[in-house]
Amino acid sequence: MQNYKFVTAEEAASYVNNGDIVGFSGFTPAGCPKEVPTAIAKRAEAFHAEGKEFKIGMYTGASTGDSLDGALARANAILFRTPYQSNKDLRSALNDERAPYFDMHLSSLAPHLRFGFMPKPKFAIIEVCEITEDGELIPTSGVGISPTIANLADHIIVELNHNHPKELRGFHDIFEPLDPPHRLPMTLLKPSDRMGVPYIKVDPKKILCVVETWRDDEVGGFTPTDEVTDNIGKNVANFLAGEIKSGRIPKEFLPIQSGVGNIANAVMASLGTNEEIPSFEMYTEVIQDSVIDLLKKGKIRFASGCSLTITTPVLKEIYQNLEFYRDKLVLRPQEMSNSPELARRLGLITINTALEADIFGNVNSTHVLGSKMMNGIGGSADFTRSAYISIFTTPSTAKKGNISSIVPMVSHVDQNEHSVNIIITEHGVADLRGKSPIQRAEEIIENCVDPAYKQMLRDYLALSGPCHTPTDLHACFGMHTQFMKTGSMLGTDWSIYDQK
Repeated sequence: MQNYKFVTAEEAASYVNNGDIVGFSGFTPAGCPKEVPTAIAKRAEAFHAEGKEFKIGMYTGASTGDSLDGALARANAILFRTPYQSNKDLRSALNDERAPYFDMHLSSLAPHLRFGFMPKPKFAIIEVCEITEDGELIPTSGVGISPTIANLADHIIVELNHNHPKELRGFHDIFEPLDPPHRLPMTLLKPSDRMGVPYIKVDPKKILCVVETWRDDEVGGFTPTDEVTDNIGKNVANFLAGEIKSGRIPKEFLPIQSGVGNIANAVMASLGTNEEIPSFEMYTEVIQDSVIDLLKKGKIRFASGCSLTITTPVLKEIYQNLEFYRDKLVLRPQEMSNSPELARRLGLITINTALEADIFGNVNSTHVLGSKMMNGIGGSADFTRSAYISIFTTPSTAKKGNISSIVPMVSHVDQNEHSVNIIITEHGVADLRGKSPIQRAEEIIENCVDPAYKQMLRDYLALSGPCHTPTDLHACFGMHTQFMKTGSMLGTDWSIYDQK
C-alpha cells in the first residue's frame, strides 16, 4: 500500500470544508467510520468558536454510531441528513429544526444519488478491513451505500480498521445495477445466491488518504425480553406454524425478513424454539445476535443482510470462527438487501415493528404524535409492499398503559392498509387479508387491543353512520388529544365529538 497516503484522522478531516457533501459507509453502527467523523466534528467546533460556519451534508446507509451521527449533531455540523437515524442527540437536533432531515426508503437512496435527484457527494468516507494497490476495498461488518458513494465521490477517505480481519474477504456480495433504461433483472433465486464481487472496486487515484484505526463497532446491547415481547414472539411463531399447516405457506417454509430491536430478537427466539417451524433462511437488512445463535444451532441455514449489527463479544466469536460462517453469511449493499424486486421473487415473510397502528390497518413507523421523528422508515416499506406475507408487531400499550398502540387513525401514515396483512400484539393476531375496513376494525379490536381500550374503540366505530370506512373526522384523533391534555388516552369521551 505504498502508493497511498497514510495520515491522522485530523489531517483527513482537514480536507472537508463547510458545505461539502459527504457519504459514509456502514449500515447501523456496523461498518461505519469513526475516527474521521469525530475529527470533522472537532473541526466544526473549532470553526464555530471562531464565529465561522461549518456544516456538511450527510448520506449514510442507515443509522450510524455515536462517533458519527452523535458527534456531528452535538457539533451542530449537519447541513442535511438522510436517511434513517437512531442517535438521541441527532433525533433532538432534527426535531428542534437544527438539522434538516428527509426520510426515505433505504432501497431508494443509492439509485436516487445516481439519478442526480440529490447532490452527489464530494467525499466518501469508507471503513475497510483491507485495501489493495489496484483499488479493491473490502468492507467490514456493514455495507450500506458504500459502492455508490465510492463511485460518485470525487475523493475517497479510507478508514482501515485492523479490528476486522482481512479474512472477511469473500463475505460480501457487491453489486450495483445499471440504471434505466439499461437495467437488467437481479438474478438471485435464493438468499445464498451471489451475483456480484467480494470487493468495492475504485480508481486508486481517487483515494485521498488512509487513516488506520482499531475501533470496535458501536453496537449497543439489547434489553432482555419481557413477558410482552415474549408473547408477541410466540404469537408470530404460532401464526406462521398455522399458515404452514393450512398450506398457505409451503411446507419447506420461506425466507424471513426481520426488523431491529427487542421485539425482533423475541420473534427470532420463538421461531427458533417452535418445533413446527422448519429450519429456514433469512433475507434481511440487519443480522442481530439472535440470528447468529440460530445459525450455530442449525435452525437458520443461511442469512443474507446488509450488516452484522451484533454486540462486540458475538462479533469477535464470529471472527474467531470465520470458516464456520463463510458459507452461512453474506453482506450486500442495501440496494440489493432491500430490493422490492428480490423481496417479491424470494417470497419474503416480513416482520417489522409499528409505533402505532389504527383499526383499519394503517401503520405509523416513524412519528410520535404525528410530528416528532423517532428514527425513520428504514427499510420496512421496501419489504412490506412486496412481501409474501407482511406482518407488523407492536405492544398493545405504551407508557405504562397510558397510550394505546391501536388508535382510530394513526397520527402519521408510513405503511397503508393495502400493504399490511397481519398485525400482532401480545394479545393476539389480526389477519386483515381479504377483509373490508369494518371487518378489519373488528378483527383488530377483538384480537390485538388491550382490554382497557377495547370498548373505547368499539364506541368510536359507532360514531359514524353507514359508510365504507367509518372514520369520524371530528373524533379520529380524540385519543391523541386526550393524551396531550391529560397524559393518558384512558377516559377519552366520544360524546363531545358526537355530531348526530
